[in-house]
Amino acid sequence: MSEWNRSGESQFNFNSPYTPPQIPAKPKRKIRILRPLGLATLALTTAMIGGVIASTAFTLSYLSITQPAPIVVNDTEMVNWVTGAAAAASPSVVTLSVESSSGSGSGSGVMLTEDGYILTNAHVVTLGGLTEDANVTVRLWSGNVYAAQLVGYDTVYDLAVVKIEESGLKPIVFADSDKLNVGDSVVAIGAPLGLSSTVTQGIVSALDRTIQVASSEVNDSPGLQLWNGTGNAPISLQVIQTDAAINPGNSGGALVNSKGELIGINEAIATAGNGESGSIGVGFAIPSNTALRIAQEIMDTGSATHGLLGAMVSDNLEPNSSFSTGALIQELSVGGAAEAAGLKAGDVVIGFGGRDVTSASDLTALVRQQPAGKVIDIKVLRKGKELEFTVTLGDAATLK
Repeated sequence: MSEWNRSGESQFNFNSPYTPPQIPAKPKRKIRILRPLGLATLALTTAMIGGVIASTAFTLSYLSITQPAPIVVNDTEMVNWVTGAAAAASPSVVTLSVESSSGSGSGSGVMLTEDGYILTNAHVVTLGGLTEDANVTVRLWSGNVYAAQLVGYDTVYDLAVVKIEESGLKPIVFADSDKLNVGDSVVAIGAPLGLSSTVTQGIVSALDRTIQVASSEVNDSPGLQLWNGTGNAPISLQVIQTDAAINPGNSGGALVNSKGELIGINEAIATAGNGESGSIGVGFAIPSNTALRIAQEIMDTGSATHGLLGAMVSDNLEPNSSFSTGALIQELSVGGAAEAAGLKAGDVVIGFGGRDVTSASDLTALVRQQPAGKVIDIKVLRKGKELEFTVTLGDAATLK
Protein backbone atom coordinates (compact mmCIF):
# COMPACT_ATOMS: atom_id res chain seq x y z
CA MET A 1 0.00 0.00 0.00
CA SER A 2 1.25 3.45 -0.87
CA GLU A 3 0.48 6.81 0.59
CA TRP A 4 0.59 10.32 -0.82
CA ASN A 5 2.95 12.76 0.79
CA ARG A 6 3.06 16.44 -0.06
CA SER A 7 6.28 17.78 -1.48
CA GLY A 8 6.30 21.13 0.26
CA GLU A 9 8.60 21.97 3.10
CA SER A 10 12.05 20.48 3.45
CA GLN A 11 13.13 19.10 6.79
CA PHE A 12 15.63 21.69 7.93
CA ASN A 13 15.46 25.17 9.39
CA PHE A 14 17.04 28.18 7.74
CA ASN A 15 19.96 29.45 9.76
CA SER A 16 18.95 33.10 9.36
CA PRO A 17 15.20 33.30 9.01
CA TYR A 18 13.82 36.56 7.71
CA THR A 19 10.94 38.33 9.48
CA PRO A 20 8.97 40.26 6.87
CA PRO A 21 7.45 43.67 7.58
CA GLN A 22 3.79 44.31 6.85
CA ILE A 23 3.39 45.22 3.20
CA PRO A 24 0.44 47.39 2.12
CA ALA A 25 -1.84 45.79 -0.44
CA LYS A 26 -1.28 46.76 -4.04
CA PRO A 27 -3.92 47.04 -6.79
CA LYS A 28 -4.70 43.68 -8.35
CA ARG A 29 -2.84 42.91 -11.55
CA LYS A 30 -3.83 40.61 -14.36
CA ILE A 31 -1.56 37.68 -15.05
CA ARG A 32 0.18 38.15 -18.33
CA ILE A 33 -0.76 34.91 -20.00
CA LEU A 34 2.24 33.90 -22.06
CA ARG A 35 0.77 30.88 -23.75
CA PRO A 36 2.45 29.39 -26.77
CA LEU A 37 0.17 29.65 -29.77
CA GLY A 38 -1.11 26.87 -28.34
CA LEU A 39 -16.86 10.92 0.33
CA ALA A 40 -15.44 7.77 -1.15
CA THR A 41 -12.02 7.06 0.30
CA LEU A 42 -9.21 5.85 -1.89
CA ALA A 43 -7.49 2.63 -0.95
CA LEU A 44 -4.34 4.70 -0.53
CA THR A 45 -3.87 6.90 2.53
CA THR A 46 -2.71 10.43 1.82
CA ALA A 47 -0.72 13.28 3.24
CA MET A 48 0.59 16.32 1.42
CA ILE A 49 4.14 16.52 0.24
CA GLY A 50 5.05 19.43 2.38
CA GLY A 51 5.21 18.46 5.98
CA VAL A 52 5.47 20.99 8.74
CA ILE A 53 8.80 20.93 10.48
CA ALA A 54 8.29 20.14 14.15
CA SER A 55 11.62 18.39 14.47
CA THR A 56 14.50 17.77 12.13
CA ALA A 57 14.89 14.16 11.10
CA PHE A 58 18.40 14.75 9.90
CA THR A 59 20.99 17.52 9.89
CA LEU A 60 22.62 18.65 6.68
CA SER A 61 24.37 21.92 7.43
CA TYR A 62 25.35 22.49 3.82
CA LEU A 63 21.70 22.92 2.94
CA SER A 64 21.82 26.48 4.26
CA ILE A 65 22.62 27.68 0.76
CA THR A 66 22.06 31.38 0.10
CA GLN A 67 22.64 31.42 -3.66
CA PRO A 68 20.63 29.27 -6.08
CA ALA A 69 22.68 27.10 -8.38
CA PRO A 70 22.99 28.51 -11.92
CA ILE A 71 22.21 26.52 -15.04
CA VAL A 72 25.79 25.58 -15.84
CA VAL A 73 26.77 24.87 -19.45
CA ASN A 74 30.36 23.71 -19.87
CA ASP A 75 30.05 22.26 -23.37
CA THR A 76 27.74 24.20 -25.67
CA GLU A 77 27.95 21.48 -28.34
CA MET A 78 26.33 18.96 -25.99
CA VAL A 79 23.43 21.07 -24.71
CA ASN A 80 20.15 19.12 -24.72
CA TRP A 81 16.47 20.03 -24.38
CA VAL A 82 16.56 19.64 -20.60
CA THR A 83 19.20 22.36 -20.34
CA GLY A 84 17.16 24.60 -22.62
CA ALA A 85 13.92 24.06 -20.72
CA ALA A 86 15.64 24.65 -17.38
CA ALA A 87 17.36 27.79 -18.61
CA ALA A 88 14.05 29.19 -19.87
CA ALA A 89 12.01 28.46 -16.75
CA SER A 90 14.45 28.66 -13.81
CA PRO A 91 14.52 32.49 -13.56
CA SER A 92 10.75 32.29 -12.90
CA VAL A 93 11.00 29.71 -10.09
CA VAL A 94 11.51 30.85 -6.48
CA THR A 95 12.14 29.34 -3.03
CA LEU A 96 9.85 30.19 -0.12
CA SER A 97 10.79 30.20 3.58
CA VAL A 98 7.78 30.05 5.91
CA GLU A 99 7.92 30.58 9.69
CA SER A 100 5.43 30.96 12.51
CA SER A 101 5.05 30.02 16.17
CA SER A 102 3.53 26.75 14.91
CA GLY A 103 6.60 25.66 12.99
CA SER A 104 8.64 26.42 9.90
CA GLY A 105 9.40 25.03 6.49
CA SER A 106 10.10 25.80 2.89
CA GLY A 107 8.68 25.25 -0.54
CA SER A 108 8.81 26.54 -4.08
CA GLY A 109 6.81 28.89 -6.26
CA VAL A 110 6.54 30.37 -9.75
CA MET A 111 6.46 34.00 -10.82
CA LEU A 112 3.10 35.11 -12.22
CA THR A 113 3.74 38.76 -13.08
CA GLU A 114 6.60 41.17 -13.63
CA ASP A 115 5.69 43.06 -10.45
CA GLY A 116 6.00 40.19 -8.00
CA TYR A 117 2.86 38.05 -7.80
CA ILE A 118 3.93 34.45 -7.07
CA LEU A 119 1.95 31.19 -7.19
CA THR A 120 2.64 28.35 -4.76
CA ASN A 121 0.76 25.68 -2.79
CA ALA A 122 -1.59 26.62 0.04
CA HIS A 123 -0.04 23.93 2.23
CA VAL A 124 3.31 25.72 1.92
CA VAL A 125 2.10 29.11 3.19
CA THR A 126 -0.19 27.63 5.87
CA LEU A 127 2.41 25.09 7.05
CA GLY A 128 0.03 22.29 6.21
CA GLY A 129 -3.01 23.99 7.75
CA LEU A 130 -1.43 25.12 11.03
CA THR A 131 -1.55 28.88 10.55
CA GLU A 132 -2.80 31.75 8.42
CA ASP A 133 -0.27 34.21 9.84
CA ALA A 134 3.12 32.80 8.89
CA ASN A 135 6.00 35.05 7.90
CA VAL A 136 6.87 34.30 4.30
CA THR A 137 10.07 35.25 2.53
CA VAL A 138 10.96 34.61 -1.09
CA ARG A 139 14.39 33.92 -2.54
CA LEU A 140 14.64 34.67 -6.24
CA TRP A 141 16.77 32.89 -8.80
CA SER A 142 19.17 35.85 -8.54
CA GLY A 143 19.67 35.14 -4.83
CA ASN A 144 17.85 38.28 -3.66
CA VAL A 145 15.48 37.76 -0.73
CA TYR A 146 12.21 39.64 -0.17
CA ALA A 147 9.48 39.74 2.45
CA ALA A 148 6.21 38.50 0.98
CA GLN A 149 2.58 39.31 1.68
CA LEU A 150 -0.09 36.61 1.44
CA VAL A 151 -2.65 37.72 -1.14
CA GLY A 152 -4.94 34.74 -0.64
CA TYR A 153 -5.11 30.97 -0.68
CA ASP A 154 -7.48 28.28 -1.89
CA THR A 155 -7.83 25.11 0.17
CA VAL A 156 -10.02 23.35 -2.42
CA TYR A 157 -7.22 23.06 -4.97
CA ASP A 158 -4.31 23.80 -2.59
CA LEU A 159 -3.03 26.94 -4.31
CA ALA A 160 -1.93 30.31 -2.93
CA VAL A 161 -0.64 33.64 -4.19
CA VAL A 162 1.93 35.79 -2.40
CA LYS A 163 3.33 39.17 -3.41
CA ILE A 164 6.77 40.75 -3.15
CA GLU A 165 7.61 44.40 -3.81
CA GLU A 166 9.82 44.27 -6.90
CA SER A 167 9.50 44.95 -10.62
CA GLY A 168 11.12 43.73 -13.81
CA LEU A 169 10.76 40.09 -12.84
CA LYS A 170 10.35 37.25 -15.33
CA PRO A 171 6.89 35.61 -15.25
CA ILE A 172 6.56 31.93 -16.10
CA VAL A 173 5.14 31.07 -19.52
CA PHE A 174 1.90 29.09 -19.29
CA ALA A 175 1.27 26.18 -21.66
CA ASP A 176 -2.16 24.66 -22.34
CA SER A 177 -2.36 21.61 -20.09
CA ASP A 178 -5.40 20.35 -22.04
CA LYS A 179 -3.06 19.61 -24.96
CA LEU A 180 -0.72 17.30 -23.03
CA ASN A 181 -0.11 13.71 -24.08
CA VAL A 182 1.02 10.78 -21.98
CA GLY A 183 4.71 10.37 -22.77
CA ASP A 184 5.46 14.06 -23.21
CA SER A 185 8.85 15.09 -21.86
CA VAL A 186 8.81 17.22 -18.70
CA VAL A 187 11.19 18.89 -16.27
CA ALA A 188 10.47 19.61 -12.60
CA ILE A 189 12.16 22.68 -11.10
CA GLY A 190 12.12 23.65 -7.43
CA ALA A 191 13.95 23.43 -4.13
CA PRO A 192 13.87 19.84 -2.84
CA LEU A 193 15.44 19.74 0.63
CA GLY A 194 16.14 23.45 0.20
CA LEU A 195 18.39 22.97 -2.83
CA SER A 196 17.15 25.82 -5.01
CA SER A 197 17.04 25.54 -8.82
CA THR A 198 17.16 21.75 -8.79
CA VAL A 199 16.21 20.23 -12.14
CA THR A 200 14.86 16.71 -12.69
CA GLN A 201 13.68 15.08 -15.91
CA GLY A 202 10.80 12.75 -16.69
CA ILE A 203 7.65 12.25 -18.71
CA VAL A 204 3.91 12.67 -18.31
CA SER A 205 3.04 9.28 -16.81
CA ALA A 206 -0.75 9.75 -16.74
CA LEU A 207 -3.37 12.42 -17.24
CA ASP A 208 -6.69 13.07 -15.48
CA ARG A 209 -5.53 11.20 -12.40
CA THR A 210 -7.59 11.79 -9.24
CA ILE A 211 -5.82 11.74 -5.89
CA GLN A 212 -6.92 12.61 -2.36
CA VAL A 213 -4.74 14.76 -0.13
CA ALA A 214 -5.24 16.51 3.20
CA SER A 215 -6.82 19.95 3.06
CA SER A 216 -4.66 22.96 3.95
CA GLU A 217 -7.56 24.72 5.65
CA VAL A 218 -6.50 26.13 9.00
CA ASN A 219 -8.41 24.15 11.63
CA ASP A 220 -9.41 25.45 15.04
CA SER A 221 -9.26 21.93 16.55
CA PRO A 222 -5.82 20.51 15.74
CA GLY A 223 -6.32 17.70 18.26
CA LEU A 224 -8.92 15.96 16.12
CA GLN A 225 -6.31 13.91 14.26
CA LEU A 226 -8.78 13.05 11.53
CA TRP A 227 -6.40 13.14 8.65
CA ASN A 228 -3.05 14.87 8.72
CA GLY A 229 -2.61 15.91 12.33
CA THR A 230 -4.59 19.10 11.87
CA GLY A 231 -8.01 17.48 11.85
CA ASN A 232 -8.56 18.21 8.16
CA ALA A 233 -10.58 15.99 5.86
CA PRO A 234 -9.24 14.91 2.46
CA ILE A 235 -9.84 16.80 -0.76
CA SER A 236 -9.92 15.33 -4.26
CA LEU A 237 -7.71 16.78 -7.00
CA GLN A 238 -7.40 16.10 -10.72
CA VAL A 239 -3.68 16.02 -11.45
CA ILE A 240 -0.94 15.21 -13.91
CA GLN A 241 1.19 12.21 -12.94
CA THR A 242 4.91 12.30 -13.69
CA ASP A 243 7.99 10.20 -13.03
CA ALA A 244 10.23 13.28 -12.74
CA ALA A 245 11.79 13.18 -9.27
CA ILE A 246 9.80 15.35 -6.84
CA ASN A 247 10.80 15.56 -3.18
CA PRO A 248 10.00 17.60 -0.04
CA GLY A 249 10.58 21.24 -0.96
CA ASN A 250 9.32 20.89 -4.56
CA SER A 251 5.75 21.83 -3.59
CA GLY A 252 4.53 24.87 -5.48
CA GLY A 253 7.36 24.63 -7.99
CA ALA A 254 7.20 24.22 -11.73
CA LEU A 255 6.57 21.24 -13.97
CA VAL A 256 7.44 22.44 -17.45
CA ASN A 257 7.44 21.03 -20.97
CA SER A 258 10.40 20.73 -23.32
CA LYS A 259 10.16 24.47 -24.11
CA GLY A 260 10.26 25.50 -20.47
CA GLU A 261 6.55 26.40 -20.41
CA LEU A 262 4.52 25.69 -17.28
CA ILE A 263 2.24 22.65 -17.53
CA GLY A 264 1.70 22.07 -13.79
CA ILE A 265 2.34 23.11 -10.19
CA ASN A 266 4.05 20.30 -8.29
CA GLU A 267 1.75 19.11 -5.52
CA ALA A 268 2.33 15.61 -4.16
CA ILE A 269 4.36 12.42 -4.35
CA ALA A 270 3.62 8.79 -3.60
CA THR A 271 5.78 7.03 -1.05
CA ALA A 272 6.37 3.37 -0.32
CA GLY A 273 4.27 3.51 2.84
CA ASN A 274 7.08 2.93 5.35
CA GLY A 275 6.95 6.46 6.71
CA GLU A 276 9.87 7.67 4.66
CA SER A 277 9.52 10.57 2.25
CA GLY A 278 11.21 10.68 -1.10
CA SER A 279 10.73 10.22 -4.80
CA ILE A 280 9.86 6.78 -6.15
CA GLY A 281 8.96 8.14 -9.56
CA VAL A 282 5.30 8.80 -8.84
CA GLY A 283 4.63 12.52 -8.54
CA PHE A 284 1.62 14.72 -9.15
CA ALA A 285 1.08 18.27 -10.36
CA ILE A 286 -1.96 20.53 -10.59
CA PRO A 287 -2.56 21.28 -14.31
CA SER A 288 -1.52 24.74 -15.48
CA ASN A 289 -4.98 25.62 -16.80
CA THR A 290 -6.50 24.98 -13.37
CA ALA A 291 -3.66 26.82 -11.63
CA LEU A 292 -3.99 29.84 -13.94
CA ARG A 293 -7.74 30.19 -13.39
CA ILE A 294 -7.45 29.95 -9.60
CA ALA A 295 -4.40 32.24 -9.44
CA GLN A 296 -6.19 34.94 -11.43
CA GLU A 297 -9.25 34.78 -9.17
CA ILE A 298 -7.09 35.03 -6.04
CA MET A 299 -5.29 38.05 -7.49
CA ASP A 300 -8.60 39.70 -8.37
CA THR A 301 -10.60 38.95 -5.21
CA GLY A 302 -8.35 37.24 -2.67
CA SER A 303 -10.09 33.88 -3.12
CA ALA A 304 -11.23 31.45 -5.80
CA THR A 305 -14.63 30.01 -6.70
CA HIS A 306 -15.46 26.36 -7.30
CA GLY A 307 -18.36 24.59 -8.91
CA LEU A 308 -21.14 22.79 -7.05
CA LEU A 309 -23.25 20.07 -8.64
CA GLY A 310 -25.76 19.72 -5.83
CA ALA A 311 -25.71 15.94 -5.61
CA MET A 312 -24.67 13.31 -3.10
CA VAL A 313 -22.68 10.68 -4.98
CA SER A 314 -20.92 7.40 -4.32
CA ASP A 315 -18.91 4.93 -6.34
CA ASN A 316 -21.09 2.79 -8.57
CA LEU A 317 -20.22 -0.61 -7.12
CA GLU A 318 -23.49 -2.53 -7.50
CA PRO A 319 -22.44 -6.17 -8.19
CA ASN A 320 -25.28 -6.76 -10.63
CA SER A 321 -24.85 -3.47 -12.43
CA SER A 322 -24.21 -3.68 -16.17
CA PHE A 323 -21.93 -0.67 -15.81
CA SER A 324 -19.75 -0.82 -12.68
CA THR A 325 -17.94 2.48 -13.04
CA GLY A 326 -18.88 6.12 -12.64
CA ALA A 327 -20.44 8.17 -9.84
CA LEU A 328 -23.87 7.05 -8.64
CA ILE A 329 -26.20 9.91 -7.68
CA GLN A 330 -27.73 9.00 -4.33
CA GLU A 331 -29.58 12.22 -3.59
CA LEU A 332 -30.12 15.65 -5.16
CA SER A 333 -30.10 19.01 -3.40
CA VAL A 334 -33.43 20.77 -3.79
CA GLY A 335 -32.99 23.58 -6.28
CA GLY A 336 -29.38 22.58 -6.97
CA ALA A 337 -27.62 22.55 -10.31
CA ALA A 338 -28.13 18.84 -10.96
CA GLU A 339 -31.85 18.93 -10.21
CA ALA A 340 -32.33 22.02 -12.35
CA ALA A 341 -30.64 20.29 -15.30
CA GLY A 342 -32.87 17.21 -15.06
CA LEU A 343 -30.57 14.69 -13.38
CA LYS A 344 -32.19 12.16 -11.06
CA ALA A 345 -31.23 9.97 -8.12
CA GLY A 346 -30.07 6.65 -9.54
CA ASP A 347 -28.32 8.21 -12.52
CA VAL A 348 -24.69 7.17 -12.97
CA VAL A 349 -22.42 10.00 -14.09
CA ILE A 350 -19.84 8.65 -16.55
CA GLY A 351 -18.65 11.86 -18.21
CA PHE A 352 -18.07 15.45 -17.16
CA GLY A 353 -16.89 18.17 -19.52
CA GLY A 354 -15.53 15.63 -21.99
CA ARG A 355 -13.60 13.67 -19.36
CA ASP A 356 -14.40 10.17 -18.17
CA VAL A 357 -15.77 9.73 -14.65
CA THR A 358 -14.89 6.40 -13.05
CA SER A 359 -15.57 7.18 -9.38
CA ALA A 360 -17.18 9.63 -6.97
CA SER A 361 -13.75 11.13 -6.31
CA ASP A 362 -13.31 11.77 -10.03
CA LEU A 363 -16.57 13.66 -10.20
CA THR A 364 -15.84 15.68 -7.06
CA ALA A 365 -12.43 16.72 -8.35
CA LEU A 366 -13.76 17.63 -11.80
CA VAL A 367 -16.63 19.69 -10.43
CA ARG A 368 -14.40 21.59 -8.01
CA GLN A 369 -11.89 22.19 -10.79
CA GLN A 370 -14.44 24.43 -12.53
CA PRO A 371 -15.45 27.94 -11.43
CA ALA A 372 -18.89 28.67 -10.01
CA GLY A 373 -21.42 29.35 -12.77
CA LYS A 374 -19.61 27.25 -15.37
CA VAL A 375 -21.90 25.72 -18.01
CA ILE A 376 -20.78 22.17 -18.70
CA ASP A 377 -21.99 18.95 -20.32
CA ILE A 378 -22.56 15.85 -18.21
CA LYS A 379 -23.06 12.32 -19.53
CA VAL A 380 -25.08 9.83 -17.45
CA LEU A 381 -26.48 6.33 -17.64
CA ARG A 382 -30.15 6.01 -16.71
CA LYS A 383 -31.70 2.53 -16.76
CA GLY A 384 -29.09 1.41 -19.28
CA LYS A 385 -29.59 4.39 -21.59
CA GLU A 386 -26.88 7.02 -22.14
CA LEU A 387 -28.11 10.61 -21.78
CA GLU A 388 -26.45 14.03 -21.90
CA PHE A 389 -27.34 17.12 -19.88
CA THR A 390 -26.10 20.70 -19.79
CA VAL A 391 -25.56 21.90 -16.23
CA THR A 392 -24.87 25.37 -14.85
CA LEU A 393 -22.77 24.71 -11.76
CA GLY A 394 -23.60 26.33 -8.44
CA ASP A 395 -21.10 27.85 -6.02
CA ALA A 396 -19.32 25.57 -3.53
CA ALA A 397 -18.97 28.55 -1.19
CA THR A 398 -22.64 28.11 -0.27
CA LEU A 399 -21.67 24.93 1.57
CA LYS A 400 -19.71 26.89 4.17
